[in-house]
Amino acid sequence: MTHWFHRNPLKATAPVSFNYYGVATTPAAAKVCNDLRLSRTRLLELFTDLSCNPEMMKNATDLYFSLLQGFILSLDNSSQECKLRYIQNFKWTDTLQGQVPSAQQDAVFELVSMGFNVALWYTKYASRLAGKEDITEDEAKDVHRSLKIAAGIFKHLKESHIPKLITPVEKGRDLEARLIDSYIIQCQAEAQEVTIARAIELKHNPGLIAALAYETANFYQKADQTLSSLDPAYAGKWRKYLNLKSCFYMAYAYCYHGQTLLASDKCGEAIRSLQESEKFFSKAEALCKEYGETKGPGTTAKPSGHLFFRKLGSLIKTTLEKCQRENGFIYFQKVPAEAPQLELKANYGLVEPVPFEFPALNAHWTPETLEAFDLTKRPKDDTAKPKPDEEVKPLKEPDIKPQKDSGCQIS
Repeated sequence: MTHWFHRNPLKATAPVSFNYYGVATTPAAAKVCNDLRLSRTRLLELFTDLSCNPEMMKNATDLYFSLLQGFILSLDNSSQECKLRYIQNFKWTDTLQGQVPSAQQDAVFELVSMGFNVALWYTKYASRLAGKEDITEDEAKDVHRSLKIAAGIFKHLKESHIPKLITPVEKGRDLEARLIDSYIIQCQAEAQEVTIARAIELKHNPGLIAALAYETANFYQKADQTLSSLDPAYAGKWRKYLNLKSCFYMAYAYCYHGQTLLASDKCGEAIRSLQESEKFFSKAEALCKEYGETKGPGTTAKPSGHLFFRKLGSLIKTTLEKCQRENGFIYFQKVPAEAPQLELKANYGLVEPVPFEFPALNAHWTPETLEAFDLTKRPKDDTAKPKPDEEVKPLKEPDIKPQKDSGCQIS
């Protein structure tokens, strides 16, 4: 399959000790705090561990989120918010805006920020697998599923938890609707790339492949439009990727639509469709060059040198030559001046996010444990106040290379 996907850096965060000396008044309360610290540290370690798989990630996220819910949920299922929700200040960077963090004294901010990183991890896991040249059928299924899981997490955060934040999300930050929507759509589009690769491998009907490619191109175009009002300094490189993928799959759509037309003895129209495919492929090739030269967050790569890119170029060339030969020998049809309209609708293979829910409250949270947190014993001088200019060290990701590295890297 050897797919290539652009990836933005993971969010980074300041350490959180969960040490509430004097406030946590019983061993059970202190144990919950200790478990929170250890499970958070473990989860952050797994984000950059190449040996981590979805099962390990799910176990780690379930543990941490089930414990963190004790700072958010009411134990008696009432609408009253938990007394611990605002006890801790959390700092997180954004995927596009460098190392200056946003800070909120709100456990919901931690929940959605860490959840966002978990979704990003699934996209990066999918990307690493998809970049392998000897990918198995089971691995291809893992890629497909991981991207759908990521889309489901992003969607759940946007619909159910981000609206609960007391402090509104700043423009251009990760938790803003424009960015979340783009991540959701990109995940769906990339999962459909896997579906298209499978359909091509199994020699499915060219009409189905053309329709899927057309829908995928439209997904990428929609994701790009969603980012159009963001500062190009942050979103420029990401938008080049979305643009080139949109052109790339339009080239696929016209190529396979041309095959469908040829099979229906419409050879002149087939040639015109292939010519349009060539045009989109050339545009994608130019965008690949621009992508490589654009500064900004994300992976550094030369996508035009990638096997998935070169294979389409060869396919368009050989299919067009075949159509032209057939027309010269058999059909003698006029090639239309206008490209055929693609009014294609895929009935199969369209991707929907996998529904996601945070785990239930950890069993260690009991009314007695919660009662054992005495907020009157908090120190008067709260040193956990946000420092807006403070930098948070980025996570050392194994697959995000420095900008100066011009080699092709898979994230």
